[in-house]
Amino acid sequence: MALDQDTLRQLLDTVARFVRERLVPLEARVAEDDAIPADVADEMRALGLFGLSIPEEYGGLGLGMAEEVQVAFELGRTSPVFRSLLGTNNGIGSQGIVIDGTPEQKTRYLPKLASGEMISSFALTEPEAGSDAGSLRTSARRDGDHYVLNGTKRFITNAPEAGLFTVFARTDP
Repeated sequence: MALDQDTLRQLLDTVARFVRERLVPLEARVAEDDAIPADVADEMRALGLFGLSIPEEYGGLGLGMAEEVQVAFELGRTSPVFRSLLGTNNGIGSQGIVIDGTPEQKTRYLPKLASGEMISSFALTEPEAGSDAGSLRTSARRDGDHYVLNGTKRFITNAPEAGLFTVFARTDP
Protein backbone atom coordinates (compact mmCIF):
# COMPACT_ATOMS: atom_id res chain seq x y z
CA MET A 1 0.00 0.00 0.00
CA ALA A 2 1.36 3.38 -0.96
CA LEU A 3 1.48 6.01 1.77
CA ASP A 4 0.11 9.44 1.06
CA GLN A 5 2.87 11.99 0.48
CA ASP A 6 2.44 13.74 3.85
CA THR A 7 2.68 10.47 5.79
CA LEU A 8 5.68 9.34 3.74
CA ARG A 9 7.43 12.68 4.33
CA GLN A 10 6.78 12.38 8.09
CA LEU A 11 8.22 8.85 8.08
CA LEU A 12 11.31 9.94 6.14
CA ASP A 13 11.84 12.96 8.39
CA THR A 14 11.54 10.76 11.49
CA VAL A 15 14.03 8.22 10.12
CA ALA A 16 16.45 10.99 9.06
CA ARG A 17 16.32 12.52 12.54
CA PHE A 18 16.80 9.10 14.18
CA VAL A 19 19.81 8.39 11.96
CA ARG A 20 21.35 11.80 12.63
CA GLU A 21 20.67 11.97 16.37
CA ARG A 22 20.90 8.32 17.48
CA LEU A 23 22.72 6.16 14.95
CA VAL A 24 25.55 8.32 13.61
CA PRO A 25 26.83 9.11 17.13
CA LEU A 26 26.97 5.36 17.88
CA GLU A 27 28.92 4.27 14.79
CA ALA A 28 32.32 4.01 16.53
CA ARG A 29 30.88 2.19 19.56
CA VAL A 30 29.00 -0.30 17.38
CA ALA A 31 32.13 -0.95 15.31
CA GLU A 32 34.21 -1.48 18.45
CA ASP A 33 31.64 -3.63 20.28
CA ASP A 34 30.46 -5.42 17.12
CA ALA A 35 26.90 -5.10 18.39
CA ILE A 36 23.96 -2.73 18.18
CA PRO A 37 22.89 -1.65 21.68
CA ALA A 38 19.60 -3.23 22.75
CA ASP A 39 17.99 0.14 23.48
CA VAL A 40 18.71 1.28 19.91
CA ALA A 41 17.17 -1.89 18.47
CA ASP A 42 14.15 -1.22 20.70
CA GLU A 43 13.87 2.29 19.26
CA MET A 44 14.00 0.81 15.76
CA ARG A 45 11.14 -1.49 16.75
CA ALA A 46 9.11 1.43 18.10
CA LEU A 47 9.58 3.28 14.81
CA GLY A 48 8.24 0.28 12.86
CA LEU A 49 11.50 -0.20 10.98
CA PHE A 50 11.46 -4.00 11.26
CA GLY A 51 8.21 -4.23 9.30
CA LEU A 52 8.60 -1.72 6.49
CA SER A 53 7.63 -4.14 3.71
CA ILE A 54 5.45 -6.52 5.70
CA PRO A 55 1.74 -6.07 4.88
CA GLU A 56 -0.35 -3.95 7.23
CA GLU A 57 -2.69 -6.85 8.06
CA TYR A 58 0.28 -8.49 9.79
CA GLY A 59 1.39 -5.38 11.67
CA GLY A 60 3.86 -3.98 9.15
CA LEU A 61 3.84 -0.65 7.35
CA GLY A 62 3.17 -2.31 3.99
CA LEU A 63 5.49 -0.01 2.07
CA GLY A 64 5.96 -0.45 -1.64
CA MET A 65 9.42 -0.82 -3.12
CA ALA A 66 9.81 2.87 -4.01
CA GLU A 67 8.87 3.92 -0.47
CA GLU A 68 11.11 1.34 1.14
CA VAL A 69 14.04 2.51 -0.99
CA GLN A 70 13.51 6.08 0.23
CA VAL A 71 13.71 4.84 3.82
CA ALA A 72 16.83 2.84 2.91
CA PHE A 73 18.44 6.01 1.52
CA GLU A 74 17.94 7.69 4.90
CA LEU A 75 19.34 4.65 6.72
CA GLY A 76 22.25 4.70 4.28
CA ARG A 77 23.51 7.90 5.90
CA THR A 78 25.01 5.81 8.71
CA SER A 79 26.90 2.56 9.17
CA PRO A 80 25.56 -0.31 7.05
CA VAL A 81 25.33 -2.48 10.16
CA PHE A 82 22.06 -0.75 11.13
CA ARG A 83 20.53 -1.33 7.69
CA SER A 84 21.65 -4.98 7.77
CA LEU A 85 19.68 -5.66 10.93
CA LEU A 86 16.53 -4.19 9.41
CA GLY A 87 17.08 -5.07 5.77
CA THR A 88 17.04 -8.82 6.25
CA ASN A 89 13.78 -8.63 8.19
CA ASN A 90 12.20 -6.50 5.47
CA GLY A 91 13.67 -8.33 2.50
CA ILE A 92 15.12 -11.77 2.04
CA GLY A 93 14.30 -12.88 5.58
CA SER A 94 10.55 -12.30 5.35
CA GLN A 95 9.54 -12.03 1.71
CA GLY A 96 9.49 -15.79 1.13
CA ILE A 97 6.68 -15.96 3.65
CA VAL A 98 4.97 -12.78 2.41
CA ILE A 99 4.95 -14.07 -1.18
CA ASP A 100 4.66 -17.87 -0.82
CA GLY A 101 3.93 -18.64 2.82
CA THR A 102 0.90 -20.59 3.92
CA PRO A 103 -1.80 -18.67 5.79
CA GLU A 104 -0.58 -20.38 8.98
CA GLN A 105 3.04 -19.30 8.38
CA LYS A 106 1.96 -15.73 7.68
CA THR A 107 -0.11 -15.57 10.86
CA ARG A 108 2.60 -17.21 12.96
CA TYR A 109 5.67 -15.30 11.75
CA LEU A 110 4.85 -12.02 10.03
CA PRO A 111 3.45 -10.14 13.06
CA LYS A 112 6.54 -11.09 15.09
CA LEU A 113 8.86 -10.03 12.26
CA ALA A 114 6.98 -6.76 11.71
CA SER A 115 7.22 -5.83 15.39
CA GLY A 116 10.86 -6.87 15.64
CA GLU A 117 9.97 -9.42 18.32
CA MET A 118 11.54 -11.98 15.99
CA ILE A 119 14.57 -11.35 13.78
CA SER A 120 14.96 -13.21 10.49
CA SER A 121 17.99 -14.45 8.64
CA PHE A 122 18.78 -15.80 5.18
CA ALA A 123 21.20 -18.72 5.07
CA LEU A 124 22.67 -19.18 1.60
CA THR A 125 26.44 -18.62 1.81
CA GLU A 126 28.68 -21.66 2.29
CA PRO A 127 32.47 -22.02 2.72
CA GLU A 128 33.00 -23.80 -0.63
CA ALA A 129 30.14 -22.38 -2.72
CA GLY A 130 30.02 -18.79 -1.51
CA SER A 131 26.62 -17.39 -2.51
CA ASP A 132 26.33 -19.52 -5.66
CA ALA A 133 23.05 -21.32 -5.04
CA GLY A 134 23.81 -23.77 -7.84
CA SER A 135 26.92 -25.01 -6.04
CA LEU A 136 25.63 -25.31 -2.49
CA ARG A 137 26.25 -28.54 -0.59
CA THR A 138 23.93 -28.27 2.41
CA SER A 139 21.25 -30.95 2.25
CA ALA A 140 17.79 -31.26 3.75
CA ARG A 141 16.29 -34.71 4.35
CA ARG A 142 12.62 -35.09 5.18
CA ASP A 143 12.03 -36.82 8.52
CA GLY A 144 8.33 -37.01 9.30
CA ASP A 145 6.87 -33.52 9.37
CA HIS A 146 10.22 -31.69 9.39
CA TYR A 147 13.60 -31.64 7.67
CA VAL A 148 17.03 -32.59 8.99
CA LEU A 149 19.72 -30.23 7.71
CA ASN A 150 23.31 -31.28 7.11
CA GLY A 151 25.93 -28.77 6.03
CA THR A 152 27.76 -25.59 6.88
CA LYS A 153 26.78 -21.96 6.35
CA ARG A 154 28.83 -18.82 6.97
CA PHE A 155 28.54 -15.04 6.83
CA ILE A 156 24.84 -15.24 7.70
CA THR A 157 23.48 -11.79 8.57
CA ASN A 158 21.55 -11.68 11.86
CA ALA A 159 22.33 -15.35 12.63
CA PRO A 160 23.17 -14.74 16.32
CA GLU A 161 19.85 -12.94 16.91
CA ALA A 162 17.57 -14.74 14.46
CA GLY A 163 14.55 -16.76 15.47
CA LEU A 164 13.61 -17.55 11.87
CA PHE A 165 15.91 -18.71 9.09
CA THR A 166 15.31 -19.11 5.38
CA VAL A 167 17.82 -21.87 4.60
CA PHE A 168 19.01 -22.88 1.15
CA ALA A 169 19.56 -26.63 0.97
CA ARG A 170 19.35 -29.44 -1.56
CA THR A 171 16.50 -31.88 -1.05
CA ASP A 172 17.56 -34.11 -3.97
CA PRO A 173 21.38 -34.23 -3.99
